[in-house]
Amino acid sequence: MNWLRAHWNACRLALARLARAPLNTLLSALGIGIALALPAGGHLLIGQIAGLTQGAAATPQLTVFMTLDADRKAAQAVADRLKGRPEVARTELLAREDTLARMKAAEGLADVIAALPKNPFPDAVVVTPADDSPAAMESLAAETRKWPQVEHVQIDADWARRLAALLKLARTGVWLLAGLLGIGLVTITFNIIRLQVLTREAEIEVSQLLGATDAFIRRPFHWYGTLLGLLGGAAAWLIVGGALLWLADPVGELAQLYGLALRLAPPGPAASAALLGAAALLGWLGAALSVRRHLRGR
Repeated sequence: MNWLRAHWNACRLALARLARAPLNTLLSALGIGIALALPAGGHLLIGQIAGLTQGAAATPQLTVFMTLDADRKAAQAVADRLKGRPEVARTELLAREDTLARMKAAEGLADVIAALPKNPFPDAVVVTPADDSPAAMESLAAETRKWPQVEHVQIDADWARRLAALLKLARTGVWLLAGLLGIGLVTITFNIIRLQVLTREAEIEVSQLLGATDAFIRRPFHWYGTLLGLLGGAAAWLIVGGALLWLADPVGELAQLYGLALRLAPPGPAASAALLGAAALLGWLGAALSVRRHLRGR
């Protein structure tokens, strides 16, 4: 109980110090919030864009398109030849008549398809590989392209792989930015607490003469840095949430033009808690380093 009472008193003292300089507190929290909003917003945006890959097949596939003059026996022979290979798990023959029927059922294409003099679609073979690594699939596709009466071989989930690679690069960049800005925020808090310590140096000396421990002296400054970081995290949450809500409609309209189901949403409970916790931790760390350095130098 004494430990809790000591921390409660230190927290009240830190709140009083923040309230006595509202403009400085607001500007400091806003600066921290803007710096935190950059990596936090980037992380949320990347996470929501990553949802675009959820509609892709769990196992990438190859589609082998035959030439238009290839008959059904040639397509079946290609399917049987692929099925007998150890790196292929399953094959499925798509008849050109079935493809034509699906295209006629698609909205807006029925009239166009009906105007064509003959079926423009070739037979195709869908291949599910046993080894879906990029190197193995590209090797199988390159070999299949050389077979007679094979017009084209397409790796169906290739776009998802490229998007995943770009997202991985973007995540790495966001984490690097977050690390650099985190160091910067610790430095900012360090200097803010240093000024607080210097303005109360006489008070600290009197407290030490009266027998105050280092923990007693450090506690209010730790709470000051933690609360300042928490206010900065709240500012970052408001900035990120407001920006995502503001961009939600334009991004949604742009995504619809490309047939993508992308809707921006504000941070959820888990992301909000992580943002506030990280901000408070960075504030505490800067305060702890600053007070520790000052007390050691005395």
